[in-house]
This record gives sequence, C-alpha cells and structure tokens, in this order.
Amino acid sequence: MTGRPQPAQGQIIHVTGRLLTSDGRPISGAHIEIWQCDVNGRYHHVDSSLRSQRADDNFQGYGRTITANDGAYRFRTIRPVPYPGRTPHIHFAAAGAGIERLITQMYVAGEPMNDRDGVLNAIRDPRARQAVIVALEPADGLEPRALGARFDIVLG
Repeated sequence: MTGRPQPAQGQIIHVTGRLLTSDGRPISGAHIEIWQCDVNGRYHHVDSSLRSQRADDNFQGYGRTITANDGAYRFRTIRPVPYPGRTPHIHFAAAGAGIERLITQMYVAGEPMNDRDGVLNAIRDPRARQAVIVALEPADGLEPRALGARFDIVLG
C-alpha cells in the first residue's frame, strides 16, 4: 500500500530467509507471499470474523516478493499479535515453476499462547514444529527499535 498518511501501528520487524530444497539448494525466481492481521488482531479481508475490532487502515496486511538467485527473500512488516484462539503468527505461501504451492506459518518463540495454539500443535513432529518457531532479535542496524527474524522455508 502506498500513499498512506501514517505508518502502520505496531513494532517493525524485518523477516528474512531463503527458500530451499530439502537438500539445501536455493530456489530462485519463486513467489513468496505473506499475510497477517494488523496490530488490532484484524485481517484486511472481507470475511474477517473480527469485524468488531477497528482496522488499522495504514497496514497493508499482505506482501509478495520473488526469491533471489540464492533463494533469499525479505519483508518489512509488523510484529505479529495474537487474536482470539491464535498465537501470533504470519502466514507464508511459496510457489513457482515446478513448485506445488506450499502454505505454512511462522510463529514467534517464547509466546505464551504457543502451547495452546491448535494449528501449531497439530505439527506432531517436534523438529518440524521447532522449524516454524523463530526468535525475534533486535535489528537496530536495519532500523531503530526494529526486530529481525530469520525464517528459511524448506520444500520437500
């Protein structure tokens, strides 16, 4: 979204990662999308069930990029927040030539609701579950008071 008079509410995070094959080879030229709710816990979608919450009109709620030659991608967004029944998370989709669309979610390490989130805990393999939980670290070198997260997506 461009041309908004104010920045979105919420703490800025920079999410970076790489799209990789199961044997560690980078996948270039693939589409990576993210979507998430705003700081009020509201998705910018016509079917949002949280209509009682006021939407942050300055938050786009969606982003899309193409992976670089080394499989890298980067997004600037806000720290995800919980909403009723869900721990903070960001939805990701990866797709491209010869790639069946994969949808996953990135979760925040240390969130109290992680232990009760049905979607996160439906991942029965502990290693696979840990792979979608990331730490948020200070990223002041990128932007004052911003956080950074590293989320590699492995296909296969």
